[in-house]
Amino acid sequence: MDRLKKLLAALLVSLLLFPGSVAALTNPGDDFDLNRSRLLSFVLRQQLVSHHYSHKALDDELSLAAFDLYLKQLDFQKRFLLKEDVTRLRSFERRIDDEISTSRIELPLIAAELMDKRVRQVQKMVPEILAAGFDFTLDETIETDPDKLSFCKNAKELEERWRKILKLQVINRLLALEEDEQTKPEGEERRDAQALLQAAVERVAANQEHLFARMLEETRQEHIDRYFNAVARAFDPHSNYLPPTSKEDFDISMRGSLEGIGATLREDEGFIKVVRIIPGSAAYRQGQLEAEDTILAVAEGAGEPVDIVDRRLRDAVSLIRGKKGTEVRLTVRKPDGRRLIIPIIRDVVQIEETFVRSAVLPATAEGERIGYIKIPTFYRDFEGGRQGGGRNSTDDMRQELERLNAEGITGLILDLRNNGGGALTDAVSIAGLFIEQGPIVQIRGGDGRMETLADQSRDLVYSGPLVVLVNKFSASASEILAGALQDYGRALVIGSEYTHGKGTVQAVIDLDRSLPFPNMDKYRPLGAMKVTIQKFYRVSGESTQYRGVVPDIILPDRLRHIQSGEQYLDYSLPWDRVEATSFSPWPAPPPVEELRRRSQERTAHNEDFTAIQAESARARERMERTALPLNLDQARRERAELLQTRGDAAGHDFAMGTEESLDKGLSEEQRLENWISKAAQDPYVGEARAILQDLQTLAEPAATAGGQAPTSPLPN
Repeated sequence: MDRLKKLLAALLVSLLLFPGSVAALTNPGDDFDLNRSRLLSFVLRQQLVSHHYSHKALDDELSLAAFDLYLKQLDFQKRFLLKEDVTRLRSFERRIDDEISTSRIELPLIAAELMDKRVRQVQKMVPEILAAGFDFTLDETIETDPDKLSFCKNAKELEERWRKILKLQVINRLLALEEDEQTKPEGEERRDAQALLQAAVERVAANQEHLFARMLEETRQEHIDRYFNAVARAFDPHSNYLPPTSKEDFDISMRGSLEGIGATLREDEGFIKVVRIIPGSAAYRQGQLEAEDTILAVAEGAGEPVDIVDRRLRDAVSLIRGKKGTEVRLTVRKPDGRRLIIPIIRDVVQIEETFVRSAVLPATAEGERIGYIKIPTFYRDFEGGRQGGGRNSTDDMRQELERLNAEGITGLILDLRNNGGGALTDAVSIAGLFIEQGPIVQIRGGDGRMETLADQSRDLVYSGPLVVLVNKFSASASEILAGALQDYGRALVIGSEYTHGKGTVQAVIDLDRSLPFPNMDKYRPLGAMKVTIQKFYRVSGESTQYRGVVPDIILPDRLRHIQSGEQYLDYSLPWDRVEATSFSPWPAPPPVEELRRRSQERTAHNEDFTAIQAESARARERMERTALPLNLDQARRERAELLQTRGDAAGHDFAMGTEESLDKGLSEEQRLENWISKAAQDPYVGEARAILQDLQTLAEPAATAGGQAPTSPLPN
């Protein structure tokens, strides 16, 4: 602490004696405080270097990573900066570590000036381009993948890029208006082609003006904040600087949760993307909004959509939020390029639907009684638990297992698809319901110390055949549970090629508590820092980080083309392994090779999976076709094909987690019946049932599936 105080004292002296060359950039009336930013850089450096799991050095390598992230968030779509601007900024790409070490911050202030200049330049171009009109018969395209684009060399190239951007926006708006006209009630007056085109141009002009106005309102402090966040993310994608804002905005930064529709969102290089759908929420029950969707525009009911591309998360939040019972319409782009408008009636999260649910599936064979349990998240009311109450997923899971045991199930499907994690303690204790006792997960801190969390209860609640369903959105605690059951040989894990791969733990540090001197109060609040401090390892010694859990049986996946998961995040921590911990495997593990052979043979001839594979291939092809047509007739044809494909694929859209429909008028019993029916129709659940039947066939006659541990339920 004494050393920290000396460093802080030295820093304050340097702030007073050496104001720095960028001090001239401040201006009267600006709330920006250069000294505060310098102090903040000092505090961030201390917290990141001392607390981050990787103990990365603050050096040129990290500086290059931070610059890459900063430039992407500055102008990811390459719509504003010129090559000469980027060349000027690149002079800092190996100096960020020096800026942070000396607390003399220049890069974000220079970037702020450059962006302000270029935004104003483009702002003048747009009305002229729109007024000149477009030739929609030309056979030309626009490249939409920023990685395939270079920054423009000069103003002429920049104007041409914006001509194509605006032309595409007008085409998309025009096609949407044409579809709206076709759905008008008979007898209602319809606009002609010229009126529709004029409306499309006016709406694009208004949206762009709104975008420019918002960008020009950005303060230098906001640029500084993004700069600090880029430095944090250079350590790993889950370490972030959270700037001080209102309490509401701080919670959004921490959780990304949006009241009103129930979606977790994030800013992703100029776009607002869906991370997950909160179980039981309005979006969950409506069923169309999914993880990895990009929200392009937001409309209040039947009002005009407002473009939210290149907007901040909190700006999108203010548009999406609203009173319970009102409608919001989201214009969404699916990962495969499809666009659709999703109407959602705002509501509060229906907590009951976030809890563990179970059912006995309708029998498809004589004597078959397959149990199905869905865990949407690993929930735990910690506050209620301290007071002797509170609900948690372990107790609910135990209750559902006991109920299913009493109904004499012959096998169990545990569905962890789209489960993004939750309370680690529940992942450990739920794993313990399927084994007698033993270690479940190992945790390593940045200092190398290992800790093992184990089930000590000897309380084996279910000992029969078990299949676990996962997908790319099963993450964190879900991966711990699935990985443990797989390592023990207790269950067969089936699903996507891999799970998400988040095998790290973060802590949130209040930066105000890092200031020991009372006379620094004027610089508060400094915000918070989310830092990765630990890493998970399976009992086998393998990390769940980066690679995730690889299922024993990989099934066709309609989202296979989506690059989702830790391995696709910039600067994510690598996979590694530690020593395996001592554990006693399940006495009769499933015969994986034979089960895999049977499953592959079965799915190859299954109509649902054949259709899923075909749709996945088409979606990959669409995703890779990043050059979009700027010929109106061609755009119409492609849009019609997309709409047709969407209709064809609807019957195979069985991702559990969005299976609820708007059936508020039904009783709880009727809603449960609907839920069971939809689960039974899910081809992935169907294949899990077939695998359980294979297990029955391969099991020894003495095998049991009750609540007591079998002597030898399956052949060794």
